[in-house]
Amino acid sequence: MEQATNSIERKKTEQAANSIVFLAFVLLFFASPGVADPLTYNVLNYGAKPDDNFDSTQALVAAWTLACGSINPATIYVPPGRFLVRNVVFRGQCKTNGIVFRIDGTLVAPSDYKVIGSTGNWLFFEHVNGVSIYGGILHGQGTGLWTCKRSAKGCPSGERSLGFSNSRSIEIRGLTSLNSQMYHIVINGCNNVKVEGVRVSASGNSPNTDGIHVQSSSGVTILNTRIGTGDDCVSVGPGTNNLWIEKVACGPGHGISIGSLGKEVEEAGVQNVTVKTVAFTGTENGVRIKSWGRQSSGFARNILFQHAVMTDVQNPIVIDQHYCPDEKSCPGQVSGVKISDVTYQDIHGTSATEVAVKFDCSSEYPCSNIRLEDVKLTYRNKAAEASCSNADGTASGFVQPSSCL
Repeated sequence: MEQATNSIERKKTEQAANSIVFLAFVLLFFASPGVADPLTYNVLNYGAKPDDNFDSTQALVAAWTLACGSINPATIYVPPGRFLVRNVVFRGQCKTNGIVFRIDGTLVAPSDYKVIGSTGNWLFFEHVNGVSIYGGILHGQGTGLWTCKRSAKGCPSGERSLGFSNSRSIEIRGLTSLNSQMYHIVINGCNNVKVEGVRVSASGNSPNTDGIHVQSSSGVTILNTRIGTGDDCVSVGPGTNNLWIEKVACGPGHGISIGSLGKEVEEAGVQNVTVKTVAFTGTENGVRIKSWGRQSSGFARNILFQHAVMTDVQNPIVIDQHYCPDEKSCPGQVSGVKISDVTYQDIHGTSATEVAVKFDCSSEYPCSNIRLEDVKLTYRNKAAEASCSNADGTASGFVQPSSCL
C-alpha cells in the first residue's frame, strides 16, 4: 500500500514538473523579441504639457528618438489635451518596423503663421517603414496665412500639415486635419500606404489647401474619408500608379483631380487609378484630369471613375489640357501629355453649369479610348450638354448629355 502511495506521489510530482516546464516554455515564447508587447512612450513623461502656450515639440522628438531606437514595436502616445508643436522631422532608418502614434488629443501649430510658414512642412516623416497614426486632431491654424494671401504680398508659402516622403507600409486611420496652412496630407515617393476614416476640413475659400496629395507613389489606398477644403479634395501628381480611392465625400473643394500634369518637360506618368463610390457636393469640379498646355513626356492612362454622385457641381466631368495659371510659361503651346483609356461609369447627378461633360484635349496628342457608360447629368431639371475637342472614344448604356465623342 505504501509503495502504491509513493508511486502515485511520484507521478503527481512529475506531472507538476512537466506543467512548470511547459508554462516556462510558453512564457519564454511570448516574451521573445518577435512577439514582444509594444513599448509605450507617453509624451507627458518627456516634458509635454496640454497647454496651447507651452512648446511640446522636444517631448515629441524625445519620444520618437526612443521609439525609433527600439528593436521592438513601439507606441508614442499623445493623451487628451491640446499640445503646441512646431515643425518636426521624424527621420528613419529606425531599428523597428512598427511605430504607432496613438493620438487622443490635438496637436496645434503656432498661431503665428510666420513661425513655421516658411518651413514647407509641419509634421514630416521621411525614410520610415511601418509607421501608423491612429486618431487625433491636427490643427494647422492656417486662417491667418489665408487672410494674408488674399490681401497682401510677401506672405510665406505655408506648411503642409502632415507629410510622408520615401517611406513604406504607412497607415493613417481616424485622423482629423483642420485648417492646414497649405496641403493637409502629402504622400510623396511612398509605397503601400493606407488612409482610412480621415476627415479634412478647411474653408471653401482657403488657398492651396488640398486635402490629400499623392505623388510618385505606388499602392496607395484612400477609403471612407470626408474632405471639405479650398482646393482639390484629392490631387494626384506625376509618377503615381496603382491608386485606389473609394467612399470619399468631397465638398466644398475642387473635386478629385489627376494633375496638374505636364509642368515639367521630362515627367513620369500616372496609371492604374480607380476612383469609385464618391460623392461631390457644391464643388468646382467632380472628376477631373488636367495638364499644363505645354510640352511634356507625361501621360495618364488606365483610369476608372465609377459610381459617382454629383450635387450642384460646376464641372462634373472634365479633361482640361490647357491649364495655364496666370497665363505664364505656356500661352500658345499645346500639351504633350497623352491621355488614354479613361472610363466614366455610373455617374449621376446635377450640374451647376450647362456643360456637364467637357473634354478639352491636346490637339497634338488627342485623348483616346475615352468611354462613357451609364451617365446621367442634368442642369436645372433638364438634360445638360457635352463638349468635346480632340477627344475620341465610345458611349454605351444610357448617356445624358448625349455623347460628343
